Amino acid sequence: MIEFLTAPWDFAFWQRAFLVAAMSGVVCGVIGSHVVLRGMAFIGDAVSHAVFPGVAVAFVFGFDLVVGGAVAGVITAVLVAVLAQNRRLKEDSVIGILFAAAFGLGIVILSTAPGYSGSLESFLFGSILGISDQDVTNVAVIGALLLLVAVLLHKHLVAATLDRELARSVGLPVFALDIALYVMVTLAIVISLQAVGNILVLALLITPAGTARLLTDRLGVMMVLAPIIGGVSCLVGLYLSYAFDLAAGGLIVLVVTGVFVLAWFFAPKHGLVARMRARQAQLV
Repeated sequence: MIEFLTAPWDFAFWQRAFLVAAMSGVVCGVIGSHVVLRGMAFIGDAVSHAVFPGVAVAFVFGFDLVVGGAVAGVITAVLVAVLAQNRRLKEDSVIGILFAAAFGLGIVILSTAPGYSGSLESFLFGSILGISDQDVTNVAVIGALLLLVAVLLHKHLVAATLDRELARSVGLPVFALDIALYVMVTLAIVISLQAVGNILVLALLITPAGTARLLTDRLGVMMVLAPIIGGVSCLVGLYLSYAFDLAAGGLIVLVVTGVFVLAWFFAPKHGLVARMRARQAQLV
């Protein structure tokens, strides 16, 4: 058992993979908690696809794919925040419109570059075993900054989530907080792309936070549980990938989903078993 746990660390590429996976899981757990509290899981899906045109442009012109995706994602996130200020349109409608437009633009751009599918495979499905030392540094720096901002804005973000009108009345800059949260979501997604890929990144952002939401009623505890669940799930998924030679990104998502299913059944207060027992007690 000890040998199984230590063997992957003998290889530099596995060391980098474990570090990036753990950092991605932790950051997504923290940022995802705010996303789940606001009931805006769709923004994670939209932003993860909105980075597509930026990646396409970066590929066509030979730039860094992650940088291109980050720029496109931030632009889209800001547009969502701006357009959602019109009360005639709900936030999910604006997200849907921009998501479809961004993805369509990405497809058009890529159609001008033959032979792109293989080069973008890592973007779509993740390439955690191909991460470089520079990638580790980038994820560490961006992740640390995101966690710092999340801590500094925590109370204001929660206030804007629970009661936007009250937050406005006490002078909180709700619009600026919206933009800040959208940008944080975008950057959390971008640093996680190499771990699980564009297609599966929503699971890493939402599922740990959703699991923590089932396990506790206390916001502070949720903010601690979500990154722990995300980070540990990433590490377990990587170990399973090492043991069975299967896709790391897919296994990470399956592990974190498995933890969610267990919580859905067995959470002490909000799990299916606990709720059934409570109903039986009421009947008696």
